Parts: sequence; C-alpha cells; structure tokens
Amino acid sequence: MRLLSCLLAVAGIWNCATAKSTNAALNKRQATSSFPAYTIDMPIDHFPNSSRYAPHTNATFKQHYYVDYSYYKPGGPVYLYIGGETSGRSRFPALETGIIQILMEATNGLGVILENRYYGQSYPFNTSTTDELVYLTTEQTIADNAYFAQHATFPGINGSLTAPDTPWILYGGSLAGAQTAFSVKTYGDILYGGIASSGPVVAKLAYSEWYAPIQKFGPSDCIASINAIVDKMDLLVSQNQTQAIAELKAIFGLESIPDIRDFAVAIAAPIGNPMFYPTYTWQELNWDPNYASDDFWYFCTNVTNLDAPENVTAVDYALANYTNGEAWANLGNYARYIQEFVIPLCTSGDLNSTSCFGTQDPAYWADTTNGVLRSYLYSSCIEQGAYQAAPAYGPSLISRVIDVNYTQQWCNWAYPAGKYNSIPPTPDLSIYASYGAYNISADRLAFIDGSSDVWLDMCYHSNDAPERTSSDLHPELLIEGSGHHWDSYGILDIDAEPQFIRNAHLWEIRTVKKWLRDFQ
Repeated sequence: MRLLSCLLAVAGIWNCATAKSTNAALNKRQATSSFPAYTIDMPIDHFPNSSRYAPHTNATFKQHYYVDYSYYKPGGPVYLYIGGETSGRSRFPALETGIIQILMEATNGLGVILENRYYGQSYPFNTSTTDELVYLTTEQTIADNAYFAQHATFPGINGSLTAPDTPWILYGGSLAGAQTAFSVKTYGDILYGGIASSGPVVAKLAYSEWYAPIQKFGPSDCIASINAIVDKMDLLVSQNQTQAIAELKAIFGLESIPDIRDFAVAIAAPIGNPMFYPTYTWQELNWDPNYASDDFWYFCTNVTNLDAPENVTAVDYALANYTNGEAWANLGNYARYIQEFVIPLCTSGDLNSTSCFGTQDPAYWADTTNGVLRSYLYSSCIEQGAYQAAPAYGPSLISRVIDVNYTQQWCNWAYPAGKYNSIPPTPDLSIYASYGAYNISADRLAFIDGSSDVWLDMCYHSNDAPERTSSDLHPELLIEGSGHHWDSYGILDIDAEPQFIRNAHLWEIRTVKKWLRDFQ
C-alpha cells in the first residue's frame, strides 16, 4: 500500500521534490487518453471442489477491463496487463507510453488492462468482511486471468481473439509480476507467455531486505547518520530509558504519539516503513521524469546539511548525557526535516490519529468498507507476508521495535474470524512456495528485475537465488541500477531512453517476437 504525498518546497536547502518533470507531448496525449471500458461476468469462485472456499457460490461479479485498439492488426497478439493492487484506470500509462504501448506498436498487438478482483470497481461484494474476502487469493486471481483470456470479448474486432487460438502474452509489475509468473506457470496451455517484472515470487514473513539497496546505494554519510541515530534510539529502548525516549519524541515534535513503534514508523517515513508512505521513498525513484521523485535525495541532503543553523546543530547534543557524552550526529537535521515536511502532512493536527501516524485503533482496522488498504493487507496476512521489519543484526535504517508482531497485530484486528473464514496466525508462505519460488520456470515466461529494487530479494534475481542461463524459452534479465519495474515505463521514443532501459525494452521486443514467430 502506498499513501504518497508530494512535499512542498521552501526556500534554501530545506526543500523537497515538488513536482515531476513535464513533457508537453506526453501530457497532451495522456490528457486525451480514452480507453473503452468493459466488464466481464467473472465467477467469484473458480474452485467449487476446494474446501478452502466452502460454502461455495455460483455467483459472478463485474470485473472491469480497458482496451487499446490503436495498434491492432488482424493476426496480432493480445497483451494482458495485470492490474495488481490498484485500480485499472491507474494503469493507463502502460497503454499510453509504457511497456504495453511499446510491445503493441512493435507487433501489431491489442492491449488490455484487467482490473484485479477486490480493487478499483471490481469488488465481488458491497463490503469486505473476513468471510467475503475468502475469494481474494492468488489461485483465484490467476484463474481470473485464464478465464478472461478464454471468454473476453472485444467489440469492433472482426473475429474471436480467445486463447489459446490467439497468443495471449501477460505483463505484470510488482505483485502483478508474481501473478503473471504464476498464471503462465499454472495455465501455460491457455496463456502463451508472460513477462514478470519485479515480481515477488517468493514469500517471506519478515522482509528486512527491503532496506538493503538503500544501505548499499544511498549517500553513505546520510545512511551512516541514520544508522547511528537508530542504534542510539534502540539503546534507550533496550535500557527502558523512558525519560530519554520522551525527550527524543519531543525533539521530533512527535511527543503526542504514545506507542514507540508508531513513533519509529513516523520518523522512518522518508526512508520507507511498513504499509504507509506519506512521502516518496527509495522505491519511487525512477528514470522517467514524469513518474520520478527526488524526495529521498532531498531528505538525505537535508540530513547531512553542513550549513544548518546553530539552533539545529545544538540538538545533536541534547541526548548526549544518555549516551556517555557522545553526540547524536545530524539528529537536529533529521528532526527538523520531519517537523518541516512530514508532520505538516497531518492536516488534522491529531498526530496519533489513524489519519496521521497512529495505528493502535482496532476499530480502524476492522472497518469492512471496500478499499485498497483492506484488500492489500488481507493478501499480505494470508499468503504474501513481506512484513517490513528491522534486520535481526547489523546496521538498520529503522528501529528494531518495528518487527513482525507490529504488522501481524493489524491483521488480527482487521480480520476477526468469520463464520466460514479466518486468517492464519501468520501468512501461509507455502502457497507461494508451491509455484516454485526462486526455481519457478515455464516456457515463454520471462523475468526482468532491477538491481537496486527494494523488493529484489523476493524476486527471481534475488541475491539468494541460484544462477541461471537465459534462453529464448526461459529468458531473464537483470537491469543494472534499475529500481522497481522500471521497464514498465516508456516515453514514446525508445532511442531517447537511458541506455539500460532502452536495451531492456529492445530485449523485451526481441523476446516477444521470437515467441510469436514460433506460435502455431
């Protein structure tokens, strides 16, 4: 879940990324984009014989999809963009200038965005109780993709485009990347191929590796400062220095937040914390100026400001008496950034409210209203895991008080046992493992990842994965220096793209053309 807000700039070095760069031609095209919207009557339950979904239902729901006919010529493939954990409309950039536009233009294909069940306008029920969420699983979601490829209609097209008689090629990034891989693995007799970009094909309970690329590639002086401040904070916590902790909270202007974990999450906002991101983080870095944010770089520039006024630098010594006289280097800069750019995002002024930085209200989590957060958290709680937590050892950019139990508590509050469905004590990681984990493989299933992606170690190219050899049937590519599914973005001119992105797109075009050449 991403709750993002672009920060407001002020004069001097204390500034932040205010807006993404503009491109007049691109903006004009996006302003006029209009992709026909359709619905398909999708079965709520694809598995009537599975006890997991008892008692079963024969009902259907209206699943939304959007189509781009711009490049299609008879005989061309269908490119199915998996919507993932957001609305279908928010994926329009993929048809406008992104990877689907690139592939459509290169192969005379048809582009389709399929909105995931329980997102956007594609909810099976009017609410999302624990019982009603029982059908929000990986296997039901990927079954939607196969069913859609066999039953979707495209008004205006003369003839049928159903699979497997027409080559359907899936694309998905992030969670949708994993769903793409699982779909092709499971329904390879229907779905001809797929490209999984930054797809977390492995489930982990605690995912402290999210911070590894930041530790490795972030500005070293900034990273060292945050590590040292976190170490000192955790020392106070381990010693139960309640007065010192109260003083630390006050330095950041967050003394009204009683739970130490909520406080730790609030000050980690510019870096990245579990579930909620009020500011752009490392994950939102991007090569495409239309979707990039420099907020993380501004944060580090401000934290390491050598010209900070004396009243700011003096804060570095405010807690020195608790750390054997050792100063907290750049604490004043860090605290001022939080005060200037994070706290003002709490427009109500009630910092401990759930609309701001508090998370300890069970009633908030138990609200059964349909929504992105509720759907995404449910999937995390039952199958995906990936609870962002501090590492068990070594340097840390977030306090060690942020652990698995912190997120699991939200799960327990949000999804009390229903009449037919209940969540497991912790996510059932075996479900993802059943698709092959790091060894997942299927004919015409391509994996593309970024070496600087925060999710890399749950993806195909994880540092924990075995070495492989790429081939036409089993292609794989790791983009050097790339972040989270950077290949999904495009600017209508491949030749003008950065070198590694340009060549990744050319690689994807070649890969798909080879597959289509062999289609029988």
